[in-house]
Amino acid sequence: MASPLDLDQLRTFVAIVDSGSFTRAADEVFKTQSAVSMQMRRLEERLGVSLFERAGRATKLSDEGARLLTYARQMLALSQETLSAFDEDTIEGFVRIGLPDDYAERLLPEIMARFSRSNPRVELQIACETTTSLVDHVEKGQLDVALVCPSRTMASEIIRREPLHFVTSASHSVHLEPVLPLAIGRNDCHWRKLCIDGLNAVGRPHRILFTSWSATIVSSAVLAGLAVSVLPECALRSGMRVLGEADGFPQLDDAEISIMRAKNSDRPVVNALIAHIRDSLQNLTPTVVEPALNRLQEGRALRAPKTMPGMVAAGW
Repeated sequence: MASPLDLDQLRTFVAIVDSGSFTRAADEVFKTQSAVSMQMRRLEERLGVSLFERAGRATKLSDEGARLLTYARQMLALSQETLSAFDEDTIEGFVRIGLPDDYAERLLPEIMARFSRSNPRVELQIACETTTSLVDHVEKGQLDVALVCPSRTMASEIIRREPLHFVTSASHSVHLEPVLPLAIGRNDCHWRKLCIDGLNAVGRPHRILFTSWSATIVSSAVLAGLAVSVLPECALRSGMRVLGEADGFPQLDDAEISIMRAKNSDRPVVNALIAHIRDSLQNLTPTVVEPALNRLQEGRALRAPKTMPGMVAAGW
Protein backbone atom coordinates (compact mmCIF):
# COMPACT_ATOMS: atom_id res chain seq x y z
CA MET A 1 0.00 0.00 0.00
CA ALA A 2 1.38 3.41 -0.98
CA SER A 3 2.29 5.70 1.93
CA PRO A 4 0.11 8.81 2.30
CA LEU A 5 1.31 12.27 1.41
CA ASP A 6 2.87 14.38 4.15
CA LEU A 7 0.64 17.36 4.96
CA ASP A 8 3.61 19.30 6.31
CA GLN A 9 5.36 18.94 2.94
CA LEU A 10 2.20 20.08 1.17
CA ARG A 11 1.93 23.07 3.52
CA THR A 12 5.49 24.07 2.66
CA PHE A 13 4.81 23.57 -1.05
CA VAL A 14 1.80 25.90 -0.92
CA ALA A 15 3.81 28.45 1.09
CA ILE A 16 6.47 28.49 -1.65
CA VAL A 17 3.85 29.10 -4.32
CA ASP A 18 2.03 31.81 -2.34
CA SER A 19 5.15 33.65 -1.19
CA GLY A 20 6.99 33.34 -4.51
CA SER A 21 10.26 31.98 -3.17
CA PHE A 22 11.83 29.24 -1.07
CA THR A 23 13.41 31.86 1.20
CA ARG A 24 10.15 33.65 2.10
CA ALA A 25 8.38 30.30 2.47
CA ALA A 26 11.01 29.18 4.99
CA ASP A 27 10.15 32.17 7.18
CA GLU A 28 6.42 31.46 6.91
CA VAL A 29 6.68 27.78 7.90
CA PHE A 30 9.42 28.41 10.50
CA LYS A 31 12.02 26.22 8.82
CA THR A 32 15.48 26.78 7.41
CA GLN A 33 15.81 27.17 3.66
CA SER A 34 17.74 23.90 3.46
CA ALA A 35 14.91 22.12 5.32
CA VAL A 36 12.38 23.56 2.85
CA SER A 37 14.48 22.37 -0.09
CA MET A 38 14.80 18.91 1.46
CA GLN A 39 11.01 18.71 1.94
CA MET A 40 10.45 19.54 -1.73
CA ARG A 41 12.97 16.93 -2.86
CA ARG A 42 11.22 14.29 -0.77
CA LEU A 43 7.81 15.37 -2.11
CA GLU A 44 9.08 15.17 -5.68
CA GLU A 45 10.55 11.72 -5.00
CA ARG A 46 7.26 10.58 -3.45
CA LEU A 47 5.27 11.69 -6.50
CA GLY A 48 7.92 10.88 -9.09
CA VAL A 49 7.67 14.29 -10.77
CA SER A 50 9.47 17.64 -10.81
CA LEU A 51 7.35 20.32 -9.15
CA PHE A 52 9.50 23.33 -10.08
CA GLU A 53 11.57 24.41 -13.06
CA ARG A 54 14.12 27.14 -13.56
CA ALA A 55 13.26 30.23 -15.62
CA GLY A 56 16.48 32.25 -15.69
CA ARG A 57 17.20 33.24 -12.11
CA ALA A 58 13.62 32.58 -11.04
CA THR A 59 11.88 29.34 -10.11
CA LYS A 60 8.37 28.62 -11.38
CA LEU A 61 5.89 25.79 -11.06
CA SER A 62 6.11 22.97 -13.56
CA ASP A 63 2.92 21.63 -15.15
CA GLU A 64 2.91 18.82 -12.60
CA GLY A 65 3.45 21.34 -9.81
CA ALA A 66 0.45 23.37 -10.95
CA ARG A 67 -1.57 20.16 -11.01
CA LEU A 68 -0.53 19.30 -7.45
CA LEU A 69 -1.35 22.79 -6.16
CA THR A 70 -5.10 22.29 -6.51
CA TYR A 71 -5.02 19.01 -4.60
CA ALA A 72 -2.68 20.43 -1.95
CA ARG A 73 -4.97 23.36 -1.18
CA GLN A 74 -7.97 21.03 -0.93
CA MET A 75 -6.17 18.61 1.39
CA LEU A 76 -4.94 21.38 3.69
CA ALA A 77 -8.37 23.00 3.81
CA LEU A 78 -10.03 19.67 4.63
CA SER A 79 -7.45 19.01 7.33
CA GLN A 80 -8.17 22.40 8.94
CA GLU A 81 -11.92 21.87 8.64
CA THR A 82 -11.64 18.46 10.32
CA LEU A 83 -9.58 19.84 13.20
CA SER A 84 -12.05 22.70 13.68
CA ALA A 85 -14.98 20.28 13.77
CA PHE A 86 -13.44 18.43 16.73
CA ASP A 87 -11.99 21.44 18.52
CA GLU A 88 -13.99 22.14 21.67
CA ASP A 89 -12.62 25.68 21.73
CA THR A 90 -13.65 26.41 18.13
CA ILE A 91 -15.51 29.64 17.51
CA GLU A 92 -19.29 29.35 17.34
CA GLY A 93 -22.21 31.73 16.86
CA PHE A 94 -22.92 34.22 14.12
CA VAL A 95 -21.42 37.37 12.68
CA ARG A 96 -23.12 40.04 10.55
CA ILE A 97 -21.18 41.53 7.65
CA GLY A 98 -22.23 44.07 5.05
CA LEU A 99 -20.61 45.31 1.84
CA PRO A 100 -21.65 47.20 -1.30
CA ASP A 101 -22.87 45.23 -4.28
CA ASP A 102 -19.84 46.50 -6.24
CA TYR A 103 -17.55 44.39 -4.06
CA ALA A 104 -19.77 41.43 -3.30
CA GLU A 105 -19.28 39.45 -6.52
CA ARG A 106 -15.49 39.63 -6.42
CA LEU A 107 -14.70 39.71 -2.71
CA LEU A 108 -17.36 37.54 -1.06
CA PRO A 109 -16.39 34.15 -2.55
CA GLU A 110 -12.82 34.44 -1.25
CA ILE A 111 -13.85 35.79 2.16
CA MET A 112 -16.62 33.21 2.63
CA ALA A 113 -14.45 30.30 1.54
CA ARG A 114 -11.54 31.17 3.82
CA PHE A 115 -13.68 31.97 6.84
CA SER A 116 -16.13 29.06 6.58
CA ARG A 117 -13.40 26.46 6.17
CA SER A 118 -11.68 27.66 9.34
CA ASN A 119 -14.90 28.36 11.31
CA PRO A 120 -17.47 25.76 10.22
CA ARG A 121 -19.70 26.42 13.25
CA VAL A 122 -20.14 30.14 12.58
CA GLU A 123 -23.15 31.48 10.68
CA LEU A 124 -22.37 34.38 8.32
CA GLN A 125 -25.24 36.85 7.92
CA ILE A 126 -24.55 38.98 4.83
CA ALA A 127 -26.09 42.26 3.68
CA CYS A 128 -25.40 44.00 0.35
CA GLU A 129 -26.36 47.68 0.44
CA THR A 130 -24.96 51.14 -0.28
CA THR A 131 -22.10 52.51 1.78
CA THR A 132 -24.43 55.08 3.37
CA SER A 133 -26.83 52.39 4.54
CA LEU A 134 -24.04 50.14 5.77
CA VAL A 135 -22.50 52.93 7.84
CA ASP A 136 -25.91 53.56 9.41
CA HIS A 137 -26.34 49.85 10.20
CA VAL A 138 -22.89 49.66 11.81
CA GLU A 139 -23.53 52.78 13.92
CA LYS A 140 -26.82 51.30 15.15
CA GLY A 141 -25.22 47.94 15.94
CA GLN A 142 -27.25 46.13 13.28
CA LEU A 143 -24.03 44.95 11.58
CA ASP A 144 -20.82 43.81 13.23
CA VAL A 145 -18.54 44.52 10.28
CA ALA A 146 -18.85 46.38 6.99
CA LEU A 147 -16.59 46.80 3.96
CA VAL A 148 -17.14 50.33 2.68
CA CYS A 149 -15.59 53.40 1.14
CA PRO A 150 -14.01 55.37 4.02
CA SER A 151 -16.62 57.36 5.91
CA ARG A 152 -16.48 60.73 7.71
CA THR A 153 -18.89 59.62 10.39
CA MET A 154 -16.72 57.03 12.15
CA ALA A 155 -13.15 55.72 12.13
CA SER A 156 -12.37 53.02 9.58
CA GLU A 157 -9.31 50.98 8.75
CA ILE A 158 -8.22 51.30 5.13
CA ILE A 159 -7.05 47.86 4.06
CA ARG A 160 -6.84 48.17 0.29
CA ARG A 161 -6.35 50.81 -2.39
CA GLU A 162 -6.78 50.13 -6.08
CA PRO A 163 -7.29 52.13 -9.30
CA LEU A 164 -10.73 53.48 -10.16
CA HIS A 165 -11.34 53.40 -13.93
CA PHE A 166 -13.72 54.72 -16.52
CA VAL A 167 -14.93 51.59 -18.34
CA THR A 168 -16.85 50.81 -21.50
CA SER A 169 -17.76 47.72 -23.50
CA ALA A 170 -14.91 46.11 -25.42
CA SER A 171 -17.36 45.38 -28.24
CA HIS A 172 -19.04 48.80 -28.59
CA SER A 173 -18.08 52.45 -29.02
CA VAL A 174 -20.56 54.24 -26.78
CA HIS A 175 -17.66 56.21 -25.29
CA LEU A 176 -17.35 58.07 -28.62
CA GLU A 177 -20.83 59.60 -28.45
CA PRO A 178 -20.75 63.44 -28.32
CA VAL A 179 -22.85 63.43 -25.14
CA LEU A 180 -21.52 60.59 -23.01
CA PRO A 181 -24.22 58.32 -21.49
CA LEU A 182 -23.40 57.21 -17.95
CA ALA A 183 -24.44 54.32 -15.70
CA ILE A 184 -23.48 55.27 -12.14
CA GLY A 185 -24.52 55.03 -8.52
CA ARG A 186 -26.96 57.12 -6.56
CA ASN A 187 -26.42 60.73 -5.50
CA ASP A 188 -24.58 59.71 -2.31
CA CYS A 189 -22.09 57.50 -4.18
CA HIS A 190 -18.51 58.80 -3.88
CA TRP A 191 -17.51 57.27 -7.21
CA ARG A 192 -20.40 59.10 -8.89
CA LYS A 193 -18.99 62.40 -7.62
CA LEU A 194 -15.48 61.52 -8.83
CA CYS A 195 -16.91 60.56 -12.22
CA ILE A 196 -18.90 63.79 -12.69
CA ASP A 197 -16.12 66.03 -11.36
CA GLY A 198 -13.58 64.35 -13.63
CA LEU A 199 -15.71 64.76 -16.75
CA ASN A 200 -16.49 68.37 -15.90
CA ALA A 201 -12.78 69.07 -15.40
CA VAL A 202 -11.98 67.99 -18.96
CA GLY A 203 -15.13 69.58 -20.41
CA ARG A 204 -16.69 66.30 -21.53
CA PRO A 205 -20.48 66.61 -22.10
CA HIS A 206 -22.42 63.80 -20.41
CA ARG A 207 -25.84 62.68 -19.27
CA ILE A 208 -26.88 60.14 -16.66
CA LEU A 209 -28.76 57.34 -18.40
CA PHE A 210 -28.90 54.75 -15.57
CA THR A 211 -28.74 55.24 -11.80
CA SER A 212 -28.51 52.23 -9.49
CA TRP A 213 -26.69 51.02 -6.38
CA SER A 214 -26.58 47.55 -7.97
CA ALA A 215 -23.24 46.67 -9.56
CA THR A 216 -25.00 44.04 -11.66
CA ILE A 217 -27.24 46.66 -13.28
CA VAL A 218 -24.37 49.11 -13.86
CA SER A 219 -22.11 46.42 -15.30
CA SER A 220 -24.91 45.12 -17.52
CA ALA A 221 -25.40 48.59 -19.00
CA VAL A 222 -21.66 48.82 -19.70
CA LEU A 223 -21.35 45.36 -21.25
CA ALA A 224 -24.42 45.97 -23.42
CA GLY A 225 -22.73 49.04 -24.88
CA LEU A 226 -25.37 51.41 -23.47
CA ALA A 227 -23.25 53.53 -21.16
CA VAL A 228 -19.85 54.25 -19.62
CA SER A 229 -19.29 53.84 -15.88
CA VAL A 230 -16.57 54.02 -13.23
CA LEU A 231 -15.50 50.84 -11.43
CA PRO A 232 -12.64 49.83 -9.14
CA GLU A 233 -10.19 47.32 -10.49
CA CYS A 234 -11.63 44.45 -8.44
CA ALA A 235 -15.05 44.99 -10.09
CA LEU A 236 -13.84 44.85 -13.71
CA ARG A 237 -15.29 42.06 -15.82
CA SER A 238 -14.24 40.27 -18.95
CA GLY A 239 -15.68 42.15 -21.92
CA MET A 240 -14.95 45.57 -20.46
CA ARG A 241 -12.38 48.05 -21.69
CA VAL A 242 -10.61 50.61 -19.52
CA LEU A 243 -10.70 54.17 -20.86
CA GLY A 244 -7.68 56.41 -20.30
CA GLU A 245 -6.30 59.79 -21.21
CA ALA A 246 -5.64 58.66 -24.78
CA ASP A 247 -9.42 58.23 -25.07
CA GLY A 248 -10.10 61.66 -23.58
CA PHE A 249 -10.91 60.46 -20.05
CA PRO A 250 -9.22 61.81 -16.91
CA GLN A 251 -7.33 59.79 -14.35
CA LEU A 252 -9.35 59.28 -11.17
CA ASP A 253 -8.30 59.04 -7.54
CA ASP A 254 -7.83 55.50 -6.25
CA ALA A 255 -10.76 53.64 -4.76
CA GLU A 256 -10.32 52.70 -1.11
CA ILE A 257 -11.80 49.78 0.79
CA SER A 258 -12.15 50.12 4.55
CA ILE A 259 -13.27 47.88 7.39
CA MET A 260 -15.73 49.39 9.84
CA ARG A 261 -16.83 47.59 12.97
CA ALA A 262 -19.59 48.29 15.44
CA LYS A 263 -18.92 49.43 18.97
CA ASN A 264 -18.88 46.61 21.53
CA SER A 265 -18.17 44.08 18.74
CA ASP A 266 -14.89 42.85 20.15
CA ARG A 267 -15.97 39.22 20.04
CA PRO A 268 -13.65 36.38 18.92
CA VAL A 269 -15.91 35.61 15.98
CA VAL A 270 -15.74 39.23 14.76
CA ASN A 271 -11.97 39.39 15.20
CA ALA A 272 -11.60 36.13 13.27
CA LEU A 273 -13.72 37.44 10.39
CA ILE A 274 -11.73 40.67 10.15
CA ALA A 275 -8.48 38.70 10.07
CA HIS A 276 -9.82 36.59 7.22
CA ILE A 277 -10.98 39.70 5.33
CA ARG A 278 -7.49 41.19 5.54
CA ASP A 279 -5.90 37.97 4.29
CA SER A 280 -8.42 37.64 1.46
CA LEU A 281 -7.94 41.18 0.18
CA GLN A 282 -4.16 40.93 0.36
CA ASN A 283 -4.28 37.82 -1.84
CA LEU A 284 -6.79 39.26 -4.31
CA THR A 285 -5.47 39.62 -7.86
CA PRO A 286 -6.80 42.12 -10.43
CA THR A 287 -9.33 40.98 -13.00
CA VAL A 288 -7.81 40.68 -16.47
CA VAL A 289 -9.85 42.64 -19.00
CA GLU A 290 -9.64 42.32 -22.79
CA PRO A 291 -5.88 42.82 -23.36
CA ALA A 292 -6.09 43.76 -27.03
CA LEU A 293 -8.71 46.42 -26.40
CA ASN A 294 -7.63 47.63 -22.98
CA ARG A 295 -5.72 50.77 -24.08
CA LEU A 296 -4.69 52.51 -20.90
CA GLN A 297 -3.32 56.03 -21.03
CA GLU A 298 0.33 56.24 -21.88
CA GLY A 299 2.51 55.63 -18.87
CA ARG A 300 -0.29 54.34 -16.67
CA ALA A 301 -0.46 50.56 -16.65
CA LEU A 302 -2.88 48.65 -14.45
CA ARG A 303 -1.40 49.39 -11.08
CA ALA A 304 -1.09 46.75 -8.42
CA PRO A 305 -3.62 47.39 -5.66
CA LYS A 306 -2.18 48.52 -2.35
CA THR A 307 -3.05 46.95 0.96
CA MET A 308 -2.98 49.31 3.88
CA PRO A 309 -2.47 47.33 7.11
CA GLY A 310 -2.89 49.29 10.28
CA MET A 311 -3.84 52.61 8.69
CA VAL A 312 -6.77 54.30 10.38
CA ALA A 313 -8.56 57.21 8.73
CA ALA A 314 -11.75 59.13 9.28
CA GLY A 315 -12.47 58.80 5.56
CA TRP A 316 -14.09 61.25 3.16
